[in-house]
Order: sequence, then C-alpha cells, then structure tokens
Amino acid sequence: MKAIVTVIGKDKPGIIAKISAFLAERSVNIEDISQTVLQNNFTMIMLVNLEGSTAKITDLAPEAHALGKEIGVEIYMQNEEVFNAMHKI
Repeated sequence: MKAIVTVIGKDKPGIIAKISAFLAERSVNIEDISQTVLQNNFTMIMLVNLEGSTAKITDLAPEAHALGKEIGVEIYMQNEEVFNAMHKI
C-alpha cells in the first residue's frame, strides 16, 4: 500500500531527518519526495510505500501527527487512493 505524507510548518533544522528516521524505523520506504521553503515556511510531500512494514496506516498516521506536534510541524498521512480521489477534478 502507498500513502501520501504532507508536512507543513516553520522551517528549522532536522525536519526531514526526523521524519525520515520515523519512517525508516517502521520499514516504510520513501519512493518520492518534494520539499521547499517559502519565506521560512517549510512544505514537503512524500509518496511512501508501506509494503515492507508491519505497521498499518491507521497506526502510523496518528503517530506521524504526534511526531509533527513534537517537532513543531503538521504531518498528515493518507492512503494514496483516498488522497487521489479527494484531489480529482
């Protein structure tokens, strides 16, 4: 299963490192990543693959959100199919 991870917040050192470590510890593979900083505002979107993980998205999503609170950003994780359906025109 694939998921979309979005991250938004004020830029600071270590955001990518902490989120990447969180995913790696749970055997979640990052397949694609895009990030930018706009006037000190950090934004990132990732396509991740959970096939190698024993964790379920229903567990990972709240854990990722909690990590975001800890590091001062908003992190959301959604099933790729749900994300795509929500953003169809």
